[in-house]
Amino acid sequence: MSKLVRSDAERDLVDTARRVLPGGTFGNFPGDIVIRSGNAGRVTDVSGNEYVDYLLGSGPMFVGHNHPEVNAAVQEQLGRGSTFFANNEYGIRLAEAIVDAMACAEQVRFGSSGTEADFYAMRLVRAYRKRDKILKFEGGYHGMSDYGLMSLWPKRPGNFPVAAPDSAGIPDAIRQEMIVAPYNDLEAATALIREHHDELAGVIMEPFQRLVPPKPGFLEGMRAITEEYGIPLIFDEVVTGFRFAYGGAQELYGVVPDVCTLGKIIGGGYPLSAVAGKAEIMKHFDKAAVGDDAFMPQIGTLSGNPVAAVAGLATLEILKRPGAYDGVYQTGRTLMEGLQGALDNAGIAARVVGSPVMFDAIFAAGEVHDYRGMLAGDPAKAKTFNQAMRENGVFKGEGKTYLSTAHDAADVKVTLAAYEEAAKAVAAMG
Repeated sequence: MSKLVRSDAERDLVDTARRVLPGGTFGNFPGDIVIRSGNAGRVTDVSGNEYVDYLLGSGPMFVGHNHPEVNAAVQEQLGRGSTFFANNEYGIRLAEAIVDAMACAEQVRFGSSGTEADFYAMRLVRAYRKRDKILKFEGGYHGMSDYGLMSLWPKRPGNFPVAAPDSAGIPDAIRQEMIVAPYNDLEAATALIREHHDELAGVIMEPFQRLVPPKPGFLEGMRAITEEYGIPLIFDEVVTGFRFAYGGAQELYGVVPDVCTLGKIIGGGYPLSAVAGKAEIMKHFDKAAVGDDAFMPQIGTLSGNPVAAVAGLATLEILKRPGAYDGVYQTGRTLMEGLQGALDNAGIAARVVGSPVMFDAIFAAGEVHDYRGMLAGDPAKAKTFNQAMRENGVFKGEGKTYLSTAHDAADVKVTLAAYEEAAKAVAAMG
């Protein structure tokens, strides 16, 4: 029996959403819960139910909700204006902070979403290499563009390197411009790059794909083969940037791409993303530097807006402080161990996969090294688990648990107890 109480006000909002929104949602998350507020590591719904929050707005709230320093910076900026389209001081300062933090970043161009950043990064390397094809990895998430939705979540994976569209409405011709490789299979990816090197504009990859860590040597191998043929390597660090380390996954793994994309954390909870990379490649955003034929225009009404920029700057200042990452990693390790223990004690075949700063349980036996390993998970068990977590006061994504620096010992205690109850619910399925 559910422990949650649903008020008439929340039920009315859910009914209204079903009437005015396709599927009753914004397209992001199931619409049966309507969130009213967030503070530190928790959120509260319209009915007044409080949850420990591991969704974190799908990741941007890395320092927690309603952080007083971020709020103060935003409130001060609101008194000066919300957006100007022209350059503003804080957007420039945020670009400087990104250049200082990210090893590959010599210059930065802002957008408003991770989808935009990934889309523009792929276009950018096409402009630079004067070739059309992009190699990506099966199951890799690079936003909602036609190109990003190739072989993102195919239910029946096909044969490499053929791309499969994962949405209605994508022109069939797009699949011809994408080459798909298996993640963590350096031999196969290298062979595909050697075969298609003269057609490739670039390679785009998540250095840590969704929840799957790179095998030792995989990122280094991808860097070596792309350098051999002069093919730009793009790291999609929309998720990992400033999360895995202050300098992102490229700092953690010591592998430097030519271009990276950023989002989520750099906007401090407000819409902002970025493409960052080597000046030689980034100059294609500058007509004066490359001329008409090589110029790649990029315009966005809210790109680099000062409200998101000051929120991002305040967030990065918090993350620079000694111990900021140590604490969140320790919390994550405690939760990963607790989750695996709860599943093992309940006799459930499942594997906790990911990093201490973002992880989840895959309800299948055996190791998970790529998308097809993730696909082996039992979706019915995952759904039961997630619902039981919510009923026991923990709010998480359908396939990911995000940690924040704001999660504390009380949050951990609630979460570990919820793991035990959710594991029992899954075990009861038989």
